[in-house]
Amino acid sequence: MEQRQLYNILDSVDSTNNYAMGKVHEGLATHGMAWFAHSQTAGKGQRGKEWKSEAGKNVLLSIVLKPELVFRSRPFCFSAFIALCCHEVLVSQTQQPFHIKWPNDLFWGDRKAGGILIENNFTGTEWKWAVVGIGINVNQAEFKEVQSHAVSLSEITNEYINPQVLGAILHETILKKYKKVNENNVGSLVPRFNELLYKKDQEVRLRKNFAVFQTTVKGVNDTGQLLTTDTQERVFNYGGVEWIL
Repeated sequence: MEQRQLYNILDSVDSTNNYAMGKVHEGLATHGMAWFAHSQTAGKGQRGKEWKSEAGKNVLLSIVLKPELVFRSRPFCFSAFIALCCHEVLVSQTQQPFHIKWPNDLFWGDRKAGGILIENNFTGTEWKWAVVGIGINVNQAEFKEVQSHAVSLSEITNEYINPQVLGAILHETILKKYKKVNENNVGSLVPRFNELLYKKDQEVRLRKNFAVFQTTVKGVNDTGQLLTTDTQERVFNYGGVEWIL
């Protein structure tokens, strides 16, 4: 039975996050269950954007996790933890440097290799489940115009990488490291995130509402807000500002 397996393979699905959240609502999800899809018909990105992916060429993965107590008062630490795990896997698989673009995209140079979309399930105010969606460009070579800043791991390494195997490595890495997070080490997650922050201490262009402006990225605070400086110190919530690449 599918619900007894931790790592499940789907041929095609609208969205692995939708599928995983459906299992949560049906009461069929358990901690650590994951669904890898060869194809998505309605993949989701950040800020409600659609992300197209060629069938069979990429990692399309969603993992259901039960938020540990250590994360419940530090939700951004959970997001940082996932991003850091993905970063570690990409570096180990390619031997190339990657950065984390706020809030949780994975960049090689100025090009996006992957992204993370975390959707949560609450009962009242209690954070019951997190559905962690991970999309990694693996063997795709052509991208839509709106994805012109994208890059795949095969373009970086000039080698074929098995997406299903890479998905399993991501799944295993996250579960293994998740068991080790505690009150003694959770405080190191945001500083490490900032060490790997894309464009840290560099000037970038951001758009807020309809205004585009230049500002220097300084870091991300413990609640996940982006900190920048120009003629003044600025603090941005997730969703309140958009990068102009």
